[in-house]
Amino acid sequence: MTPRANAGRPPVLANDVPMSRAQRKAWLEASIEQQRIDILVEASRWREASRPMDDAWRGLMRFKGPLYVIGGLLLLRGSRKPGSLARLTHRVERGVVLFNRARQLLSMLG
Repeated sequence: MTPRANAGRPPVLANDVPMSRAQRKAWLEASIEQQRIDILVEASRWREASRPMDDAWRGLMRFKGPLYVIGGLLLLRGSRKPGSLARLTHRVERGVVLFNRARQLLSMLG
């Protein structure tokens, strides 16, 4: 939310005269309305900032079933031969690093 100079404190009238009940009520209602507007603006900014992550998550969830099957097979294989699962994990990790480096190199060239 955006900071305001007198946030939370009602304005003082001329000659330090206290505000009437109706004036205070109007001031409080305006303050609440401004807070609601601030919340709506910040919520919109948050949705826009998190949209790429949400889209990626939805894309990943399209493959939820196959990912469960692959994970189950890996766990089954890992429980029978723990060493082979570790080797497979290292190979996949190296492949991902190699892929990322190749992509960076191609973006530098192109």
